[in-house]
Amino acid sequence: MKSIRDNCGIFAVYGQAPCAFTIYQGIDFLQHRGQQYCGIATYDGGVRQITHHGKVINQFTDQDLENLPGTWGIGHVSLRERQPVKWQSLQGEIAVAFSGNIINDQELKQEMMHRGKAFWRGYNVELISKIILEASDTVSGIADLAAKIRGAYSLVVLTREGIYAARDVYGFRPLILGQGPGQWVVSSESRALQNLDLEIVRDVQPGEIVLVNGSGFTTVRQLPSPRRAHCAFEWAYTASIDSIIDGLPVLAARQHLGAALAQRDQADGGLEADLVAPVPMSGIGHALGYHLHSRLPYQEVFLYNRYADRSYTQANQIAREKMAKRKLSVLHYAVKGKSIVLCDDSIVRGTQILNKVDDLKKAGAKAVHVRVACPPLMYPCDFGISTRTYEELMARKYLYQGDIDSLAALRQLEAWVAAQIGADSVKYNSMDHFVNALGLPRTDLCLKCWDGHRPQE
Repeated sequence: MKSIRDNCGIFAVYGQAPCAFTIYQGIDFLQHRGQQYCGIATYDGGVRQITHHGKVINQFTDQDLENLPGTWGIGHVSLRERQPVKWQSLQGEIAVAFSGNIINDQELKQEMMHRGKAFWRGYNVELISKIILEASDTVSGIADLAAKIRGAYSLVVLTREGIYAARDVYGFRPLILGQGPGQWVVSSESRALQNLDLEIVRDVQPGEIVLVNGSGFTTVRQLPSPRRAHCAFEWAYTASIDSIIDGLPVLAARQHLGAALAQRDQADGGLEADLVAPVPMSGIGHALGYHLHSRLPYQEVFLYNRYADRSYTQANQIAREKMAKRKLSVLHYAVKGKSIVLCDDSIVRGTQILNKVDDLKKAGAKAVHVRVACPPLMYPCDFGISTRTYEELMARKYLYQGDIDSLAALRQLEAWVAAQIGADSVKYNSMDHFVNALGLPRTDLCLKCWDGHRPQE
């Protein structure tokens, strides 16, 4: 299995004024979804496109934006590849950007190559584009994706008619619509809309294809949706804390998850501690929830380096460890002699939380009790997050042949993890507590990272 899948964000705008700077701002607000590549494409009688390796704010110049004329366009930030991609076709010039992952990409490429199709690098976005362009029109091509692709996608397609926005029939990846005076916008997350003073309109529905043009938003096709399967990890980690994903504010979800951890400690007889603290940044909402429910004082124990990237979404383990080292430094004054409840979103490989526990204890912490919002990660993700192999997953090393199917089994795993990372205790949310804290029907969520079930099977 590949060690990395795509983790990215998309943004699009159709307006009455030049759009390049708005797209630049929009993808900058989505930078947390991917820090390796960024790109913008606009339409001005044809597609203009510029992509870069690096962060939006560092790479795009004033000259770049001047060279992207037009009043409608799309943008992208990525962990893995340069997007948008531009194509010349019988449908006219188009550009495509997407978020997600195709599980059956190798099978599809082999089938297409047998029909004489050639691929440059074989990226998922190239495969998606070729499927769209084989159809007689863009809408039919986007609709064909649902029948051919196993996996996840939210996408935007830049054309002479306007912008098409679409979401797979399960709604794995988020996609939201917003508007302002003379502007209609599509974004992976609502934070880009809110920070641009735009009004949130609604989420794109699973299986919906929307045309964005001077008439606003028009649903041009609604494909049947077998069920919803929103990625639960969006609320626990991926999305920004100021976003709203499919109607559920990320901050509210994380506070509920943190409160569930505090409730579990209370049910176990309480926990003697001086303060609750997050592993920044994704642990903040969880720690706030624990604090509000337990009434333990909230205290930062790490200083976050604002110039560092997200360590989890780095391209390989060496890069992850280097970024984790750069990202956080201990606030010794807040730590010395204290018993700390340390909240984080998840434990994947265990290396980073081990280092954080060790840093706190070297700084004089009396005890470190790790509380984890997500249940133990037992399976690699197929649908768009940085994919782990089974061997990388810490919980899987302990329970390689089975699942956490009881509270007793969970407690045994927690004791083993605590010994591995040097914590005084470790507790995860159980699957039931996790789902209940989100407040969404279990049947509306993709929980494959935890239960191994692909919603498409």
